[in-house]
Amino acid sequence: MPNMTPKKTPMPEQAPDVRNKNFEEVALGYTDEMAMEEAQRCLNCKHKPCVNGCPVGVPIPEFISHVAKGEMEEAYQTIKTMNSLPAICGRVCPQETQCEHNCVRGIKGEPVGIGRLERYVADWHMKHGEEKVEKVPSNGHKVAVIGAGPAGLTCAGDLSAKGYQVTIFEALHTAGGVLMYGIPQFRLPKEIVQKEISGLEERGVEIMTDMVMGKVLSVDELFEMGYEAVFIGTGAGLPNFMNIPGESLVGTYSANEFLTRVNLMKAYKPEYDTPIIRPKNVAVVGGGNVAMDAARTAKRLGAENVYIVYRRAEEQMPARNEEIHHAKEEGIIFRLLCNPVAIHGDDDGKVRAIECIEMELGEPDASGRRRPVPKEGSNFELPVDCVIMAIGNSPNPLIRSTTEGLEANQKGCIIVDEATMATTREGVYAAGDAVSGAATVILAMGGGKEAAASIDKYIQNKAK
Repeated sequence: MPNMTPKKTPMPEQAPDVRNKNFEEVALGYTDEMAMEEAQRCLNCKHKPCVNGCPVGVPIPEFISHVAKGEMEEAYQTIKTMNSLPAICGRVCPQETQCEHNCVRGIKGEPVGIGRLERYVADWHMKHGEEKVEKVPSNGHKVAVIGAGPAGLTCAGDLSAKGYQVTIFEALHTAGGVLMYGIPQFRLPKEIVQKEISGLEERGVEIMTDMVMGKVLSVDELFEMGYEAVFIGTGAGLPNFMNIPGESLVGTYSANEFLTRVNLMKAYKPEYDTPIIRPKNVAVVGGGNVAMDAARTAKRLGAENVYIVYRRAEEQMPARNEEIHHAKEEGIIFRLLCNPVAIHGDDDGKVRAIECIEMELGEPDASGRRRPVPKEGSNFELPVDCVIMAIGNSPNPLIRSTTEGLEANQKGCIIVDEATMATTREGVYAAGDAVSGAATVILAMGGGKEAAASIDKYIQNKAK
């Protein structure tokens, strides 16, 4: 009999006034009993609407059915047929707008906690299971993957499973992309990311770091080296700014830089001498997940007051509800319907305040959201010693500017055939944020998966 409880089994968490002072994971995960209880809420619908909402097509009812029976390893192997990074996706996917959004149980209550169960299964396997690494015999073909983020890792994993010799070229000194430098430790422990990446290497994927493609090697040179296809998954790492006075003052960061210094350069560990300001009063500009990550990180670094400055209302914030809820619990102060107009500095060129203007909502804009309109004469200052700009990122132009025949749109995103992820240059494929602009981990993985299938068809057709 299904468990007809209308609400999800609660996820244990650290207390807010404890976790906002450490970088340990906020959500503590289900116990075996909790997982089985939640799994029994699944109705095993024949038409599987949840699967339609998953960008990589995980067989959700099947894996949940295994959990309900206590068959945890079988559940893990079921997920792995379609998702090579389940421990990561279980933590950072926006399930509420994807698989769980389509869950039938959500009509008259809360949907099944699909993400929580995916995380539980992956964690169970890491603790109890034995990874049987079987290298697939080589098919004699080579593929280059540029970028070791979610799209690149997924593409590489799917191709290696078909026998391709895959080399990933990563610009930074550590593989993982946004999983390593962008998402904080308290949301996604780096040890988990490293373990998932190690699994790919054990299956034969070669990862070369400190390889800034377009500088060290070009796409043309990769083809000359014998690679028969190239996949570009370089993400969107070029931060956007508002172009207001004072953005060059000491103490102004892009969210990318701030989070990279904390995550990749390990400012969250006291034994690391990371060059970063440890501010007392911080303004984070933006309303997305990255803004929440930056604000919550600043709080953990010891900031007394952390403000989210966002020009629209809360219901229009693009961040996940869970992230907004956690931020509020941790003491982040929300200054909504406010927009920065200038950053003011002291005599030493350091940030001392951010000047904002109050906004009110007008008519809907092209996005369908009501456009924020400034209220004349409502300017005010927030005294801060640090400003973090979290208003989005654009793809870095380095690859496309050094690759002949690779076209991009006005936003700098690489143009692809959406059905195949093929670019305008033969033999070159792309996916993830380099194509879509800043989006989610699972959408990047879905694009990488589609590109891998297309690359396989392309190379096999050429070999005939």
